[in-house]
Amino acid sequence: MRVSTTDPISGNDVKDLANAPFVIEGAGDSALKIYFESEQSRHAYLDVELEHPGQDLGVSLDNPAPMGGEQSRPRR
Repeated sequence: MRVSTTDPISGNDVKDLANAPFVIEGAGDSALKIYFESEQSRHAYLDVELEHPGQDLGVSLDNPAPMGGEQSRPRR
């Protein structure tokens, strides 16, 4: 398990690891234990929404309009 003693919200080093709140992200050898200065920082971290690039692509990004220098694209 990897360990981070820098609070990702405040950017400060956490000194009292025995009493500091923490979160474990992942599992096994690649897990990451993240320490926080306060419960407030921990809750702020947990409230950050995650992006899911593989699942958030339900919208087509195709642009049917011709780009500069291109001929008109045929309609499908």
